[in-house]
Amino acid sequence: MENPMQKIEKAADFLSKNGYIGAKIGIVLGTGLGNLATHILVEKEISYADIPYFPLSTVESHSGKLLLGSVSGKRVIVMKGRFHFYEGYNMEQIVLPIRVMKLLGIETLFLSNAAGCLNLGWKKGDLMLLEDHINLLPSNPLLGKNMNELGPRFPDMSAPYNPTYNALMLDIAKELGIGLRVGVYAAMTGPMLETRAEYRFLQRIGADAIGMSTIPEVIAAVHMGIKCCAISVLTDECNPDHLAPAKLEDILAVAANSEIDLSELVLTWLKKL
Repeated sequence: MENPMQKIEKAADFLSKNGYIGAKIGIVLGTGLGNLATHILVEKEISYADIPYFPLSTVESHSGKLLLGSVSGKRVIVMKGRFHFYEGYNMEQIVLPIRVMKLLGIETLFLSNAAGCLNLGWKKGDLMLLEDHINLLPSNPLLGKNMNELGPRFPDMSAPYNPTYNALMLDIAKELGIGLRVGVYAAMTGPMLETRAEYRFLQRIGADAIGMSTIPEVIAAVHMGIKCCAISVLTDECNPDHLAPAKLEDILAVAANSEIDLSELVLTWLKKL
């Protein structure tokens, strides 16, 4: 039976032999944000189902394809769809693509997600740059024997989202006239949305947005020395005193509307890296 490192190496070897080489930037596209990939000059596209040991996306808004191409003059590898704990995958499976991308040469990782808005001063449709996070998932990808080939046993997490990258993103947002909030993202298991009491709890511990992803990938990336930047599209308002039922179709519609500004931000950011 292959150990986790052997699975990562075999998946990376498969992709390398299929031409997935030369990219230094990885991109993870979350719920409702797959259209950002339309700006990429795609050279290669492989279904997750065809990559050794890759899980399959079971969420309809995640297409489940790995792209290789160019955007804003940069060569990139793009995950069009990610994996979640609520799908039944363990942390090793969730972050396997990030570890594979590291072996393929990725040094920078941009991640996007759709999240609920906890900050009462903000509104749905806003974009939030992650400056920190709170992991409320029941596990993390570094539990168990450390993979010394990838990173240290006790990685520092004082700045999981690269301050230089964040400063650049904020400068670009100002130049383009795009509103960009800065805040703390928390992750819970899902797939159900939170109760009013849970929203109050999250607000009290300092979370500005709540989602179901991103943190495992960032932990794995930081462990390997990959620099991260992430933006949440705030798709629904989580005011516990005025809570309306959230519908998936509404969340996807908000994400799609906000993707115009998100795309412009990310494309300019990539150009200036």
